[in-house]
Amino acid sequence: MTRQNPKLLITGGAGFIGSEFVRQCVDCGWRPAVVDCLTYAGDRQRLAEVKNRIRFHRADIRRSDKMDAIFRAEEPDILIHFATETHVDRSILDAKPFIETNIHGTQVLIETALRHKTRRFVHISTDEVYGEIHRGSFDESAPLNAGNPYSASKAAADLLIQAAIRTFHLPAVIIRPSNNYGPWQYPEKFIPVVILKAIHNHKVPVYGQGRQRREWLHVSDCARAIRTVMQKGRVGQIYNVSSHNERPNLRTARNILRLLDKPASLIQFVKDRPGHDFRYCLNCDKLKKLGWQTQVPFDQGLRETVRWYGTHMAWTSRKRKTLEQYWKKVYKPKSRR
Repeated sequence: MTRQNPKLLITGGAGFIGSEFVRQCVDCGWRPAVVDCLTYAGDRQRLAEVKNRIRFHRADIRRSDKMDAIFRAEEPDILIHFATETHVDRSILDAKPFIETNIHGTQVLIETALRHKTRRFVHISTDEVYGEIHRGSFDESAPLNAGNPYSASKAAADLLIQAAIRTFHLPAVIIRPSNNYGPWQYPEKFIPVVILKAIHNHKVPVYGQGRQRREWLHVSDCARAIRTVMQKGRVGQIYNVSSHNERPNLRTARNILRLLDKPASLIQFVKDRPGHDFRYCLNCDKLKKLGWQTQVPFDQGLRETVRWYGTHMAWTSRKRKTLEQYWKKVYKPKSRR
């Protein structure tokens, strides 16, 4: 991008990764506009420190009329699209919100961006669209092989973006990050679930035997990668974002327990979820050629994340109250044979 301070419109900017991206953009001197529907996973408290330096629109990306009005008001040069339903377990329980938001909502934004001649569309996808891989890593040319309703909805959104690039010359890029962790993550995801369960001396649920492997990327590194692609990436291209911090889930849970000085006996193996992908791993050499690299080592990031949740118990307690019934649906004891 050539303009020094392009106008940014960020969907899902009150979410976990989106809010980190907003905060980083403000630190860089931008004054972005944010769109968020504020579903259960969205929270304006994540933006409290920058609230006077952004413009906030509470709106649903599925509403074409609302998006048109916001685009007319903001005249964005760049759209950064984070807004999505993100949790695999929730998609297995009910796929409808994922289809409506991740697929239909993305198509609404494509059409709106084309009408308003937006100069760049940055679409945030996920490593899960590739499915699982037992050896090696996926590069950006790997076929899509989604294994659950969430990843299928994200793969469909990616294909809509790619179709718009080819058919309508949408000036878009696609970014596929690995699993994020860090402060402000909603406590339905693995790392905050382990932290909060352990803090309260509750059983820590681990699916199956905990052998599934994940590549953990600190949210600040992810947001910096997105800024790098936004500014330096080539239109029409896909960029993976990975960390090479690959761990079995059981090892990660045990690390968290050690940091909290809690016994390993808190771990409780629960019934594995249907279609659980065993391993994700990405090759991000393409992104590194743009000058990006990770800055937060996993052990350091995990320590800081554990400390953050311990000092933000008021926020997490409000979230936990709405999660208790959900956790009972998801973390079911293993059947005894």
